[in-house]
Amino acid sequence: MTKTTTLGNKTIGRIGFGAMQLAGPGVMGPPRDPDAARAVLRRAIELGVDHIDTSQYYGPDTVNALIHEVLHPYPEDLKLVTKVGARRTAEGAWLPALEPAELRAGVEANLRSLEVEQMDLVNLRVMGPGGKPGTPTAEQLGELEDMRQEGKLDLIGVSNVNVEGATMAMDLVDIAQVQNSFSITDRENEPLVELCRERDIAFVPFFPLGSGFTGGPQKLAADPAIAEVAERLGATATQIALAWLLDFYDRILLIPGTTSVAHLEENLAAGDLVLSDEDLATLKRVKELGDPMDSLQH
Repeated sequence: MTKTTTLGNKTIGRIGFGAMQLAGPGVMGPPRDPDAARAVLRRAIELGVDHIDTSQYYGPDTVNALIHEVLHPYPEDLKLVTKVGARRTAEGAWLPALEPAELRAGVEANLRSLEVEQMDLVNLRVMGPGGKPGTPTAEQLGELEDMRQEGKLDLIGVSNVNVEGATMAMDLVDIAQVQNSFSITDRENEPLVELCRERDIAFVPFFPLGSGFTGGPQKLAADPAIAEVAERLGATATQIALAWLLDFYDRILLIPGTTSVAHLEENLAAGDLVLSDEDLATLKRVKELGDPMDSLQH
């Protein structure tokens, strides 16, 4: 199993870090344990993590501020990825912010808070009816492309899109990644992964262990097929689920999040696992849970 792939023209490690959980409950406010959050960021860099997925609306504002506090000036090889297209209310609701001017303001807010001149990648997060995956507009993509030409971002991605929306985006601008929900227990977006495979584009599953909001990791551990493979390899259920994703497509990038150094180390160690044909055959028995999740929360 390869440990690196490419994101656009950048070589990148296949397991990065998703920073959403560094915010407080409901992805609002500061972390419950700020020192633990700082320790996770420091340890991630020590272990060679070379990309962090964040957003200004995580907190809002608090996660980017924490990343800047702990890691700035950033390691030379660290890629900072963000997403725009949403905003938060004081009560914690997730609302669309998809007008071109709002997208520009979101990118510029990330640049200021992270204190960088250019984001390595900006995902356009689409909000379809009811928060379901949707289709971006040419105007939205054009605004990101304008900012790319201005040097404010290097690569463009799309998030929370359907197959039609991803295809349209790929035909309009150079798309470096697609970010949607996908895991061993939630394979609804498999056609989107296959589209990325056909186009040789990176795919980044959010909630790679199933939604933490609906007990995803616990449900992984309860699946008998995952438990069987985990026992055979002396690994945890979450490590098996991450290794399955890495095996599924060689341009899948993982961004599991955590507020625990121990869990961070466990997640990164999944990259050392090699699943045999027997293991993969066993994992075909894993039940898709179809967990209801709030797709707005990413």
